[in-house]
Amino acid sequence: MKKIIVPVDFSDQSSYALEVAASLAKKHNSEIIILHMLELNSVMISSEGIPQEQVVFLLKLTEKRLKEFLDKPFLKDITVTPIIKHYKVFSEVNEVAEDHKADLIVMGSHGVDGLEEIFIGSNTERVVRNAKIPVLIIKEQIKDFDVQSIVYASNFEPEGVKAFHKVKAFADLLKATVNYVYVNTPGDNFLSTEDTYTRIAEFISTANAAVEVEIYNDYTVEKGILNYSNTTNADLIAMATHGRKGLSHFFMGSIGEDIANHASVPVVTFKI
Repeated sequence: MKKIIVPVDFSDQSSYALEVAASLAKKHNSEIIILHMLELNSVMISSEGIPQEQVVFLLKLTEKRLKEFLDKPFLKDITVTPIIKHYKVFSEVNEVAEDHKADLIVMGSHGVDGLEEIFIGSNTERVVRNAKIPVLIIKEQIKDFDVQSIVYASNFEPEGVKAFHKVKAFADLLKATVNYVYVNTPGDNFLSTEDTYTRIAEFISTANAAVEVEIYNDYTVEKGILNYSNTTNADLIAMATHGRKGLSHFFMGSIGEDIANHASVPVVTFKI
């Protein structure tokens, strides 16, 4: 883990994410790239928009505020590279990650509920949807990010093999154990015990892995993951996400993004 990106907006949640990134950076000798996106657009900074001197003033003001925000004891002895982007375009987080060959995005989140979640979503959700590298979502302050137990929930279909290996590699890096779980729900997606074990066995064979998977019954997949994580005292939930966009996302949703919004423990997502 050589480079970690932390998008910041000067909120408490940004500070929480930064503290977790610092904890990881110290353990793995990583560089932290701080990314702040201004609420500007191409019209505002064009010749017909706000005067250029005001744009320059805003940039200088933001640089000063960012410098003050990064004046934190836990960042001592860590290489920190700040980047300021003019626009708030969440796909740019992935572009910065690719340009700098980053291994992980660590992001703070408030979480959202109800109509706001349906029609607006959260900044974190947008980053998860666009990111090609793992996204670690932090909601509360964690002084020492020491993960011992990870819950990885999956439907154990063949398309998830690549994400499965990514989760295992991430757990090995953190020296954490993984509890693998399949959440069985009533309705159209219900599987008999025999069918469930057959699917899991075929997946494990395809993945060439030797792991045990627990079957957990609940009313919805999301509730099952959250409840199972509580019963196992998980420090982290790992999820694979399709990163669906547009109408596909609106009507079908993404369990990974839902868990990222609603879980109280940190969540890390891996793109399928």
